[in-house]
Formats: sequence, C-alpha cells, structure tokens
Amino acid sequence: MSSTFLSFDLSSLQPEHDAPAPGKIIAGDPRFTTWNLEEAEDGTLFAGVWESTPGKWRIAYDEWEYCTIISGVSVITGDDGTATTVKAGDSFILRPGFNGSWEVIETTRKQYVIKLP
Repeated sequence: MSSTFLSFDLSSLQPEHDAPAPGKIIAGDPRFTTWNLEEAEDGTLFAGVWESTPGKWRIAYDEWEYCTIISGVSVITGDDGTATTVKAGDSFILRPGFNGSWEVIETTRKQYVIKLP
C-alpha cells in the first residue's frame, strides 16, 4: 500500500505508558497505554489508539478530539454536571474548552484524532 494510506495496525508499534497527573486523579489508579499512529510534521495533529484502566480524573481540553470507543465503558461528565456514558461503538467530539472528568468504569479503548490549536 502507498505511504499515503495508514491502517490502524498496532502490532508494529511500541506503546507509551502514562497516567493522569497526581493532582488530577479523583478516584482509583488509572493507567494509560497509547499507540500514536500518526503525528503531523507541525505537531498539531495526532491519531491513534488509547486505553485506560478504571479510575476517575479531571480533564480540561485545549484541543479538539474525535473519538470512537472500541471497548469498555466510561462516563464523561462536564463541569455543568451533564454526564454521558460511552461504550463500544459510540463516537463523539470533545471541543476546546470542555472541562470536567473522565471516569473509566470498565477498561476503555478508543481510537482518536486530536487537532491542536
């Protein structure tokens, strides 16, 4: 296939491991695994797969993100108190300025595309 086509094949990638900053954790001990498949040369666009173990942490978005949940269950709650449960097959966008919390109920894996300002 040409170099302008990229499949979401994780088998050849080394994942990155991380966690929310300690001051952002609300509950549990969530751990992240990220397979970043694409990064624009100017560093403003990323695409890949992210996974988190159960836990809850504060989120604040400066970026625009499109997500599709592949597996698991999470609850995303805005600072206005609106809670949305997302599960396998759900797709959504988080826009810059979204603040609230992300709670992983069952280990959650998502595909993402992130656009930085």
